[in-house]
Amino acid sequence: MSEINSSNQSLNNILDKLGINSSKEKFAPRETKDQLGQDDFLKLMTTQLQNQDPFEPVDNADFIAQMAQFSTVTGITSMDETMKSVSEQLSEMRIASTTQLMGHSVLVPGKYARPGKEGTISGVVDLPKTAANLNIIFENSDGEVLHQDALGVQSAGLVGFEWKDLPDDVLSSSHPITIRAFTGNTGDNGELATQVFANVSGTSKTDNGVMLEVEDYGTINPSQVVRFKN
Repeated sequence: MSEINSSNQSLNNILDKLGINSSKEKFAPRETKDQLGQDDFLKLMTTQLQNQDPFEPVDNADFIAQMAQFSTVTGITSMDETMKSVSEQLSEMRIASTTQLMGHSVLVPGKYARPGKEGTISGVVDLPKTAANLNIIFENSDGEVLHQDALGVQSAGLVGFEWKDLPDDVLSSSHPITIRAFTGNTGDNGELATQVFANVSGTSKTDNGVMLEVEDYGTINPSQVVRFKN
C-alpha cells in the first residue's frame, strides 16, 4: 500500500512541476494542445531528470538521443521559417521583375501581331529542318494578304522575320495582323508555328504566381516568354 502511495506522490510531484496537476484542476477548464512544442519537450526533460531514480539514472545514450531530437526539431522549425522568408522575397522579386516588362514587347508563341513602337511587325519561325524557301505572309482580319516575304533557303532553327514600312491603314488599325509561315509555295508542307512580339499591358498575381497580361493573348506565364524588347 505504501508503494502505491509513494508512486502516486511521485506522479503528483511531476505533475505539479509540469503545472498540470489533475487533482487540483479536475473541474477547472483548461486549454488543450494538439501538439507539444520545443518548450514543452525541454520542460518534460528537465522534470524527468529531477525525478529520475538515482540508482537507475537515464542512460547517457538515451539522453543524448533526446537532445539530438530536440536539436532536429529546432533545426526544422528554423529551416521552415527561413524557407517561408525566402519564398516571400522571391515572390516580391517576381512581381518587381514582371512589372518592369510593362510597356515592353515580349516574344510569345502565336500568330497575331501589332505594329511595335518602331512601326514594324516582327517575330520568329522555328524551322524543324532546312527549308528550300521560307515564306512569311501577313494578312488582315478579313484574310486578305497585305504583304509577303520570301526569305529563300533557311537552315533549321529559329529564323527571324520583320515587316517594315507598314502602310498607314495597318498602323492605325484596331485589329491585329495574322502571320502565316510556309516552306515552299503557299500551303505546301503545312503551316509552321510562329512566335511574335506582343505588348505587355499589365501584370497580375494568381495562385500560380505572377502572370503577364499580354495584348491579344491574355494571361501568359513569364516562363513562356522567350525574349523581350523595348
